[in-house]
Amino acid sequence: MKIVTYNVNGIRSAISKNWLAWLQAVDADVVCLQEIKATPEVLTDLFLVEQLGYQHYWYPAEKKGYSGTAIFTKQTPKHVEYGCGIPHYDLEGRNIRVDFEDVSVMSVYFPSGSSGDERQDFKYKFLDEFGEYINQLKWAYPNLVVCGDYNICHRPIDIHNPKSNANSSGFLPAERDWMENFINSGFIDSFRHVNKEPHNYTWWSFRANSRAKNLGWRIDYIMVTHALEAHIKRAAILPEARHSDHCPVMLELDL
Repeated sequence: MKIVTYNVNGIRSAISKNWLAWLQAVDADVVCLQEIKATPEVLTDLFLVEQLGYQHYWYPAEKKGYSGTAIFTKQTPKHVEYGCGIPHYDLEGRNIRVDFEDVSVMSVYFPSGSSGDERQDFKYKFLDEFGEYINQLKWAYPNLVVCGDYNICHRPIDIHNPKSNANSSGFLPAERDWMENFINSGFIDSFRHVNKEPHNYTWWSFRANSRAKNLGWRIDYIMVTHALEAHIKRAAILPEARHSDHCPVMLELDL
């Protein structure tokens, strides 16, 4: 099973940049999207997605043009779970999950705290409450894949300038501690499981020509439970995809 996660920063914008051709070329079995910023009703290209063999499940935010998650899958899930049952996250369309016989795959969009203290506090609350939700979920679904934009760089290797960003949202000590604890609670960072090299990023600021200089952050992850460790076949970041300020992350599982 090939799984891809991608914060598209607006699905309509991505489609206007030839995203559907990329989707056909990458040929993933499951595609997890974040920050879709749209409802499926406004998209005129969904028949093309279906022609590529995908069923599509959407969990947009109540606020138009904001947040939201979706999953495209070539295999029919036995169940689709919308949200986590916590209203103040579910109204922002923060996560959606598909369950198959062998594995469950979630697309999740963690809040950003970069706009100010209020949203940073919201982010910390999300980390606490959503973290507890996942901690319980992994017992019910031991073969769990949690894909998405976590909006956190885990370690200094995951950010281009850790010293100057020491006080930046996304690299704050409390956020990094949460990520460390999350992994230690029973998850594997699939990319770091196979690649220990620096300068691998998934997001670049639109400012200062950051992407061309590779001045980036690694904030998009595919985390898997330990039960799936032996099934990790390949993991990679796909920086050549340029439909967003993020790029996709890919995982192949041998199931």
